[in-house]
Order: sequence, then C-alpha cells, then structure tokens
Amino acid sequence: MLPRPKPGESEADLLRFQNQFLASKASPAVKIVKKAEKRRGNGGAGAGDEERLPLQHDRDVVSLDDFPDVPPSLTPGPPKKSKFRSTHVHFEDPEEQLDHGDQHITAVLSKIIEHDTSTRSITLPFSTGDPFPRVFHRSEIITEPKPEAGRKSIFSQKIAAKRAAEVAQVPPPAGQKNTEQTIPDAAPPPMALETELLRTEKEKSVGTLHVQCPRIVTGEGLGNLVGEQEAQKIHEENLERLQSMSKEEILEEQKRVLAQLDPSLVTFLKSRGGIGTNQKGEEKMELEKLEKLGNLELWSKSQPEAEETTEVSFLQEPAVELEPEDSERTEVMTRMDNDGHDLPLKPKKEWLHMDNVEFGKLEWMKDLPLPQQKKTRKGMQARFSLKGELISPDKDFPTYLGLHHHGEEAERAGYSLQELFHLSRSQVIQQRTLALHVLGHVVQKAKAGEFASLLKGSVLRVLLDAGFLFLLRFSLDDTVDNVIAAAVHTLHALLVSPDDEEYLDKTFSWYQGMVVYPFIPNKGDEEVEEEDEQEDDDNRQTPMENKSGKKSKDENKPDPEVAQYDVIKGLLKTKILHRLRYILEVLQPVPLVVLEILDVLIRIARHSAEVCSQVLDCPRLIETVVRKFIPTQWDPRVAEPGQLFANIHGIPCAKAMKLMRVLASGGRNAAARLLNKYEMKTRLSRFVAEDPEDLSLRREEAIRLSTEAFRLWAVAAGYGQACDLYRDLYPVLLKMIPSLSHLVKSSEENSSICNLSVERATAMVTLLSQITQTAGCRAELQAQLIRSGPEDGDQIPPPPVSWSQVSGFRTLIETNLKKCLKEISELDTWQALQPLATAYVVYLGLYYNNCSEQPSVNVVDCLEEVERLTFEVMLPLLNQPAMQTQWEMLRPCSILCNPLSRSPVPESVHSIVSLGCTGGKPPTYLVGSKSPFAFLTSLLVLVNSITHIHKGLIGEYVCVLRTKGLKDYLLQSWTIGPPSISHSSVWLLRHEYHLQYFVLALARKMVDACPDYGEHSSLHHCVAMVLLSRLLPGSECLAHELLLGLVFNPKLIPEGQAGGPEAADFSDILHLGSRTKLTQPGSVASISPHPSRGDLLKEAYQHLPFIQGCYLSHFVYLERALARSRDAYQGRTHLIQSMLLPVVRGPILPSDWPFLPLISLYNKVTGAETKWAVVNSFPVDLVNIVTQSLQWILLLETWRARILQGISAAAKLSRLMCIFLTGSDLFLESAVHCYTAALLSLYCSNKVLDSLKLDAPLPGLASFYDLYINLLEQFEGVSFGDPLFGVFVLLPLQRRFNVQLRMAVFGEHVSTLRALGVPLQQFPIPLELYLSPPEDNLKLVKLYFQTLVTGVLRQNWCPVLYVVAVAHVNSFIFSQESTTQEIDVSRKTMLHKTWLLADEVLKSHLLYYKLPNKDSPIGFDLYEQLPPIRLKYLHMVTKKEHKEGTSLSDL
Repeated sequence: MLPRPKPGESEADLLRFQNQFLASKASPAVKIVKKAEKRRGNGGAGAGDEERLPLQHDRDVVSLDDFPDVPPSLTPGPPKKSKFRSTHVHFEDPEEQLDHGDQHITAVLSKIIEHDTSTRSITLPFSTGDPFPRVFHRSEIITEPKPEAGRKSIFSQKIAAKRAAEVAQVPPPAGQKNTEQTIPDAAPPPMALETELLRTEKEKSVGTLHVQCPRIVTGEGLGNLVGEQEAQKIHEENLERLQSMSKEEILEEQKRVLAQLDPSLVTFLKSRGGIGTNQKGEEKMELEKLEKLGNLELWSKSQPEAEETTEVSFLQEPAVELEPEDSERTEVMTRMDNDGHDLPLKPKKEWLHMDNVEFGKLEWMKDLPLPQQKKTRKGMQARFSLKGELISPDKDFPTYLGLHHHGEEAERAGYSLQELFHLSRSQVIQQRTLALHVLGHVVQKAKAGEFASLLKGSVLRVLLDAGFLFLLRFSLDDTVDNVIAAAVHTLHALLVSPDDEEYLDKTFSWYQGMVVYPFIPNKGDEEVEEEDEQEDDDNRQTPMENKSGKKSKDENKPDPEVAQYDVIKGLLKTKILHRLRYILEVLQPVPLVVLEILDVLIRIARHSAEVCSQVLDCPRLIETVVRKFIPTQWDPRVAEPGQLFANIHGIPCAKAMKLMRVLASGGRNAAARLLNKYEMKTRLSRFVAEDPEDLSLRREEAIRLSTEAFRLWAVAAGYGQACDLYRDLYPVLLKMIPSLSHLVKSSEENSSICNLSVERATAMVTLLSQITQTAGCRAELQAQLIRSGPEDGDQIPPPPVSWSQVSGFRTLIETNLKKCLKEISELDTWQALQPLATAYVVYLGLYYNNCSEQPSVNVVDCLEEVERLTFEVMLPLLNQPAMQTQWEMLRPCSILCNPLSRSPVPESVHSIVSLGCTGGKPPTYLVGSKSPFAFLTSLLVLVNSITHIHKGLIGEYVCVLRTKGLKDYLLQSWTIGPPSISHSSVWLLRHEYHLQYFVLALARKMVDACPDYGEHSSLHHCVAMVLLSRLLPGSECLAHELLLGLVFNPKLIPEGQAGGPEAADFSDILHLGSRTKLTQPGSVASISPHPSRGDLLKEAYQHLPFIQGCYLSHFVYLERALARSRDAYQGRTHLIQSMLLPVVRGPILPSDWPFLPLISLYNKVTGAETKWAVVNSFPVDLVNIVTQSLQWILLLETWRARILQGISAAAKLSRLMCIFLTGSDLFLESAVHCYTAALLSLYCSNKVLDSLKLDAPLPGLASFYDLYINLLEQFEGVSFGDPLFGVFVLLPLQRRFNVQLRMAVFGEHVSTLRALGVPLQQFPIPLELYLSPPEDNLKLVKLYFQTLVTGVLRQNWCPVLYVVAVAHVNSFIFSQESTTQEIDVSRKTMLHKTWLLADEVLKSHLLYYKLPNKDSPIGFDLYEQLPPIRLKYLHMVTKKEHKEGTSLSDL
C-alpha cells in the first residue's frame, strides 16, 4: 500500500511519493470529470461521463477525451464576464489570440439557411409629388398594433403599424369578400352593436367556428405553397365536421380528446390558440371594438335613452368585449378621469409610455397632505431633524428644509433611525456624512435624557441592538475624510461623557480620589457564576495559563456577542486601536477630530488595566501620540481666543497628557513604561518647571497642560516612581507653593482662568501629598534592607526621597491654608477655593499620619506642632458659624439620604458604563459646588491624624460629634434602605463612606476619652453596623477596622449595661402568647428548666470579645484584598499595584453576614458530601463557633433589630436550619439549643410570620424545597424526637405555602410523622395558619385520610399534624359546594368510608370535628351532635335512617 504524506514532510518527500505512485500505475483515488458548461446546451453534456485512461507517462499529461476534431454546432451565448479579468496580466502573442479565437471554419460557417421569400408580398413605395421622399414621423400613426411576441421598440411598432395601413389600402383578391370593411363616418346603432357583442359571447362559450386560418397545423414541413394549401384544406374539413355536430357532441368529443392527450400537450395547444396567422386579425377586431365603443359614447350623448341601455349592457358584460389588458387600460382611463384633478398634470395620449398610467409614481408629484396626530394606541415611528431633535408627528415643516426625502409617511418631516441607517451606507459621500452627523446628534440628546418622556424604550439600546456600533466601525474604515470625521464624532458621542470626565477630574484631589473603579460593565448572574468558576480554575493554574485562558475565552466569542455586554471589548476585537492610530499618524485630521479621538482613547483606557495594556501594546499608537501631541519643542503659533489651531499636529495637547495619566492609573508597570520607554520624565519636567504663561500656547490650554502634567506625576509618585524628578525640580516646587496664595485674591473674579489655576494648584498639592507618603516609606524599606539576608531574595529599594526633603513644605501649605479658611464665610469665594483648601487639609492629614512613624522626627516637636495647629487653626475653624452650615449641607448633598439623586440616567445601557453625570448635576450634588463632603472628609482625616498622635487632644474635638447637622445626617443615612449598586452610584458612595468611617473612627477614640460620650454611642454603633454591610470592594481595610474597634465594642452597646436584658424579659412577659418554651424539664438540652431571653442576652454581652474573634476568623478569605486595601489607605506606595479598584459586584460582606459562620459550616458539610467524603475535620470549637454566632444574632435581633430588617424572615429561618444539617447532634448541645429556641420564638411572632414568604427566591439558596427535603431526611435520621427540631419541620407546612412541602411529609417522608411529637402547648405557631383555608388539593386530602385510617398519623405521635389532617378531612367530606364530578365522588366515597370505620375514636373525630383548641387534650373541640345540614348530607350519602337527635354518644 502506497504511503500517504504526513504533516512535516518536505517537497522532496512529496515528489518521491508522486514518482512511486506513477511507477505503480495505480488508478487515482480521485476521478477527474469534465463538467459541461450551462451555456453550451446539450453539446457539453456527458463530456466527462466516461472514465479517463490511467496515466501512461512519467510526466504530468493533460488529455481531453472524446473531444471531436470538428466542433459541434453551438448556439452562441453571451460571453461570461469575470470581475477580475481586467486585473489579470496577459503576455500572449496577438497571432496566437487570433488562432485561439478562430480554430475551425465550421465554428463560423455552419447551418446557413436562406429564408424563403417566395410568398412575400412586395409593395412599391407610393409616389408623391415631392422631390424627395416624405419623412416618416411616428406621431402620424394613430392606431398602433400590439407586439406579436415579446417586447418591441417604439420604432418597430410604428413601422409595423405603417405596413399594416399600407396593406389595408391594397384591394382584396378577386372572389374574396371584404367583410371587414366599414364606413368610418357612419356609426352603427347601439342596439345592433349590443346584439353583435352578445352573439360573440355565445360563440366564445363553446369556441368560435369562424376562424379563417388554422392555429395548430400550419404546414411548415410540406413546403411553402403546398404546405399552406394542405393546411387550409385540413382546416376546412375540420370546420365542416364541427358544423355538422351539435353543441353537446362537440363538448363530449372535446372531453374525450383531452382525456387521451398528455396534459403538457394540452397546455401547449391552448397556448397556440393565441398565436398564428390569425393574431393580427383578432387584434384589428379588438381595435375596431374599442373604436365602436368610442363612437358609441359620442353618439349616445344626443340620445339619452340609447345611452342608458348601452351603459347597462356594458356594465353587465364587461369581460365579453375586452381582454384583461384592455380592461386594465379602460380602468386606467377611468381612474384618470376620477383622480385627474388630484394630479399635478393630466397625461395626454401623445406622450410616450403614458398609455399605462402608474399612479403610485405620480403620487410623488402631488402635494403632501398635512400631518396629523393619529388617534391610535399604537405608537408612531420617531423621526428626527438634521440636528437630532425629535419632531412632533402633527407639526408641519416646509419641504425646502430637506426633511421629507423618505418613502414611508412622506407627509411627516424628519428621518427615522432605519432611514438614517440606510442613508449612512449610501454611495453619495454627503449623504453618508449627513446621516452619521444626525445619528451623533440623536445619541447626544438621548444621553442627555431629552427623549426619556417622549419615546417608548431606549434610543441607545435600539441603536446598539441594530448594529450601530459596527456601522460606526465600518465608517471609520472609509476613505473619505469627511465620513471618517463624522464617524469619529458619532463614536465620541456614544462613548464619551464630558461631564463624567469633568467630575472625575474634580474628585482627583479628594481623599483617595485618584483611585477609581474600572469602567467594566456589570454582567448577568450566569456570566458572573461562570467567571467565579473561571476564577476558581485560575487559582489552580499558573499565571501564564491563566492569562492565556482568559484571552482565548474572549477571542472565541464573535464580535457582536462581546459587544452586546461590553462595547469597549467589542470595539477592541475590531482592531479599532490600529485604525485610530492610522488616522492620527497618516491621515492627520483636523484638530476637532484629533481631540475627539483622544477622548475616545481616554474612555477606552478607563475600562480596565487589561485594556490599558492593549493600548500600550498597540504598534506606534503611544509613539504617535507622544511625538505629535506632547512634543517638547514646537513652532509658536497663536490661535484666536476660543478657536482651535488649523492643525495641532506637533503642538502639545492637554488631552494627550491626560491619556498618559489614565494609562498610568492602570498599573505601576504601565506607569514605568510611560516614564522610561516614552521619555515622559523629560516632558513632565518641561511642562512642570515652566510657568503656563511662558508656554507658546493659549493660556487656557497651557494651564490645562500643566495641570495634567502634575496629575500624571502624582499618579507616578503614588507608585513610588519619578521621585528622582522631585529632587531635580525641588527648587521650582519650593518657589511655586508660596505663589499659590495669590489665588485667594484672584478667586474673587471667579473667571475661567481662575478656576483653571485653582485646579492646577490642587494638582500640585496632590503631587506633594503622594511624594510625602512615598518619603514616609523610606525608613521602613531601609530597615528591611538592612535586616534582609541573602536568603530573603530581592528587596524593594528605598525611594530616593527622604523625609527631610518633604517636611519643608508643611509650613508653606499651612500658611496657605490659613488664608483660604479666612474666606469660608464668603460663599462665592469659598466655592472657588474649596478644592484647594481640601487638598491642603488632605496633605496635612497624610503628613501627620506619616510624621509620627519617622525615626528622624522629634516626638516632642511633633506634639507641639499638633497642639499649635489644633488651637490656632482647627478649633477656631470648627467654632465658626459657616462650619455649622457645612454640617447642615450634608443631608441635602448626600447620596444615601437622597435616593433619587443616585438613579441612573434614563438612556443608560449596561454595555456602556456611565457615571450618570451627563447633562450636569445640581450644585447640591455630592460632587457639586455646594457639597461639603470633600472638605469635611479631609477635615476628619486631619482630626484623626492629630488625635492619633496626641491622645490628650481627643476631648477638644468632641464638638464635632455633637454637631446637630452631623447627627441628623447619620440618623437618616442608616435608617434609609440600602443603596442600589451601579456604576453611577458606587464612585460617589465610596467618598460618602469615607466621611462616615472617619466620624466613627473619631467616635471610637471618644469612647475612652470622654465619659459623657454615651448619649451618641447607640447611634454610632448602628451607623457602624450599617456601614460594615455597605462598604464596597477596595475598602476592606475600613471594614476590618470597624470589626476590630466598633462593631463588637461593648461600650457602644449601652443596652447591655443599662437594663437591656431585664427589658427583654419584661417584653416576653407582656407577650406571653407570642413566645412558648421549646425546652422540656429533663431534656438533654436544658441548662435550666426555663432559661429566659434576658439571661441569654447577658451571657452574649459578656462574650462579645470571643464573638469578635469568631467573626474575624471567618473573614480570612478577604485577606489578600485586605492587604491591598491596607497598602492603599496607609500610603505604602511601593506596594500599590494599580490605581484601579476591584470590580464592583456588590458590597464586601453580604447583607446576612451575622449568619456567615453557620453558612460556611453548612457549605463545608454539603461540599464534602458531594465529593463522597465523610466530614471528620470540623473545628475543635465547633459548638463555640455556632453558639457565638447565635449569641450575636440574638443580641442584634433584640437590640439592633432594624439592622437585620434587610434580611427576609425566610432567609433567617433557612440559615438557622443549617444548624440541624451541620453534624448529627450539634443541635442537642445545650447552649446551641437554648439560643436557637430563643431565636425561633422571635421569628414565630405574628409580625414575622406575616412577612414569611418561602416561595420568593432566597439569596444563596437555589431552592427552599431542596433544603427542606434535606431537613426531613436529617430529622428522620438524628432528630430523636426533639421538639425544637420538630418546630422547624412543621413551620413550612402552613396552608399558604407550597403544597409540595406538605406532600413531601405525607408522601415520601411519611415516617417523620412518627417522631413529630411537638406538644400543642409548646407549639409557637397559631393552628389557624395550618387550617385556613380548607385544603383544595385532592391528592393531599386523600393522603391525610390514608395516614389517619392506616394509623400512620396518631394523636399521641404527632398532635399538631393530627389536628391538621382531621380538620381538612372533616371540611372536605362535609363540603357541599358545587365542583367537578371527580371531587364530588371522592367526597362521598371518603364520607362513606368514614362512616364504616371500625375505629370509633377516629370516626368520631372525623365526623364531629368542630374547631381547633390548643387547651383541649386532643387539640380541637367536637360537636355533641351533628348540625342538621351535615346530618342530612350524611343520611343522603350513607343511605341510613337517622334520628334528628343523633349525638356523639350514639356512635
């Protein structure tokens, strides 16, 4: 067997295989078949049917089998046209081309047949008196015959009509009558014409016999004259035979012939009926009929009676005279007469191609009707003007505005989105450009919310679903500059929100302001679960495998699918970065397009750190931006104020510098690449050292450029980079900082230049804050480097900036701060200076936070500086009336207190992240001009730094916590519901949580320092509890500090010391009916006969330190995130990896975090069971963990019940059920049993039971039914008849819950009825919830009856369900409501069986049940005698005579 080529074989191997194959003379596996070309007809068919001979030569030979020497006669066909033929290059000799084109003479001279013209009549031209022949004009021919077959040109039709007229003038042959000759001037009477038409119709019903020429047999094969004579003879014989036959005989013979002939032949013969020599005569007859009808119309005008008769006849038989085409023509003429007044012009008879009037086309020439609002429930299509404005349906616009150039709803002005899409792909450049511009305006107005109240649905969502994103991407690939500019503008409108960027720039200098969340869209739950599974798999893979796996996952998805949930990723898959680079580098568009491209790149870079890497990796993109838009040298060109340069290539641009800053925020590696590879250090020193006024740029642009340079440097300093540049520019900075004081005076002008100068000064102070933090890490890194040995590996080198090099700016900034604070009473001036004052205070807070840890700093001097700052600056500031106004503005500007302010914009789409700032925000917004959050947060940061250094100054700041505005804000913020988590709210909530945290941090210090602080402790503890459950990813350090010092702090829970336990016992005494003891004397779980809730609360309060340790140990999974967060908040710049926070999917801790230890233990058990393993590795202190968790939950449910209101009652009960599913005897432990019983008594109150909904989806639980089945199985195995366990089993069996739960107990798990011995007196749930309304599930009622009759359910085994079953069976058997036959038969059958029961006790219970009664020994009351209506019904069913007074004793 011959070998086959394999992957990796070379060409020499392939040639060797070919020679072996040829030498073997084997038949090939593939047979070459020559397919016939369709154009060659039958001549080429079968040309390749025969097999080819095997190869007989060692070389490749192409042979053409069955190819004749003389080519067959072919019907010439149209040559095949190739698209690419013109692009092919041929070097063939012209002579050879001629040979190829003319290879055989038979291809040209084949089957030449001369037409027979012997019978053609020759007509001589008419002689005229003119010297030259008269010129023929087609308008002279009035009557035009129809074309014989196919389409003819107008000239051919006119010539045929002329020849027909000439033939008509030749006299007929001798012996032949001219029966068709008519007198044109005389018109026949109408009655005669009517009679002729009716006769013609009768003849057509069977078939006319007055046909002069044969239609089928023409005699063409018999010669010219002989053939026609024979055909005419045969035709005459046929006519004679037909005339001799009656009508019935003709029809019968016709049926017989049609039955014998082939249907296809019949169809052919019928088609020949309208073709032949007789066709011209028929056409002429039809024309004469039309002329007669015309003459009739004219003639009948003078004779009304005859006109009436003729019209009736014509209307009754319209199909007799006219063929379909003629009837259409008549209909057209009628419509022209009726509608002619609506048309702008009336067609005339002499016009070309107007014999068939197309009214649909003439509609365009009519005036448009006035637009009007359609009174219909169905919505109308939205139409937009050229400026993107929505046009009202009933508003009229003049047509010269160009808003009516569309097909649908022509009377309405404006263009729909579908029409704009179609126009954007036009061949005309102006149309494409116009459509893209209009779409851009529509997107801008939609994002601003202008269409929210006018349109149904989202415009952006409709556009994106229709492929708008890829339409823009295709337009970017256009070759026309105007189309590219329009596409860039529209893409900018879709992606970029200038207001979002403006507010992000404002918060850059806030506390932790340069750290932002990535703009990654939130995905669905399924995708989140897939990503979670992917992350679990990634943890088991190497970093390289992890990266490649994620990359392949994105690459495997098609572009539209990716763009559906993430527009930025979808664009990146289309190589948009390469296209934008090409536009910037090669096309060099106008300045506006360049700025919009830079904005788009900034928006793309904000997506994630991964996208920042892709931008940096794009070939020549960053090089182009740096070289063309951040040059260090350029030609000085001055533009007019408010105008852009004609070309900004080669001129520094502030947005290009901002792009570098956003890219550097993606990670320390990106920042290092920008600083080193692209020489950004040189450019930073160029634009930082020189004053903006000295730059050869417009002043506004120069200030913005300098501001972005400082911000980029601050980001790099946040990683501990570019600190050597600080040493070089230290004299420049030392000169700049004092000069910032002049802004206080210039701020009174409140001009744009002043605002830009304040932003530049703020960025400068932020840079000093980051360098100060970097310098504060030097001592720690130096000590680590000294202690490290060879085995410790590489150590992080200390930064090149020491503490002594940054400490000199403190006094300068403090002096500037004092000048700013003097303007706090002036509202307008303060609003302009507040960002700068905020940056000053943040700098001082970070400075003193690092100052106390520096070994080179004298502690005494530091304490003195802090005291002087407190008494000279801080306390006077806090006592000013203007500060009270600042505290009172917290509530109006809060996001938490004003839920409507954090609602997303109406046109927000999940695939495009937006901060919700489009269109601007009011001054009272959290980042508005009147918002106090930035300044007060920085002030609290400074206060905490001061009190951390100097403990003796804590009491001086107690006035902060006593401020009424702050207390009102805290009270409202924690009592309101949890905020919604979205991109438009998380970035604001993070800053608001910073303020709350530093208030609580100050309160923690006040607990020990101020004895009279207790009045605010409960409020601050509630705020701490709520804040802990709301903190977002990235703030794990704050959550850890709350757990350490606030949440479990006994001093913040005054109820434990001020009679709280006693109050709980008193409450239980007042509500004895709502709580029932679930422990029995002598039970294995009873510590004391009846432990009270107050005793349990006292014990829980005393164990708060142990409870704290329990919860801290269960938050170990947050350790890595905690380390990253701690590095960011403590300013350890050498460990910060990125300025981007983690992706927000929700708060750090779940809302039910108090139940977390119970859930984690249950998950451990179920996780091991799914892996077929036995759980033997429970913690040693398992009982203590569960007990401490229950203690904390009981404490919160009693004294902080409002904190847990966000957790549903069903979720709480399902969490408590985990106790019974964790271990076989855990619930029997005395402490666990008591605390669980206490919690269950709280959850069985009427208020909680009313809110219990087991059918609603529960967080973290796939199905409550599955959990309940597991609980039943556990109860059957290890319950030991425990009443507490039994109550948890009985609680979901209430009548209003899912019937499947009750079916599971009385069906598959009926054995549980033997152990559910919960006494009625200890059952804490009212029985009415189980009995009302009566059970309507027939299958369940039968199960009730079956368990009762068979003895599976007994009163002494399961008292509660015994009452339930008896009550429902009694209600069922005595129900007399009208229902289906099946239920009615079941009622009577069950009642009859009940009557025949041998167990008299059960029989009496089922028949004489009256009402439930817990105090009764059996749990319900009985009738002494049946009511009359029941007795009568029982008599009817049982067919037994009863006395009226039949009683229970008689049974």
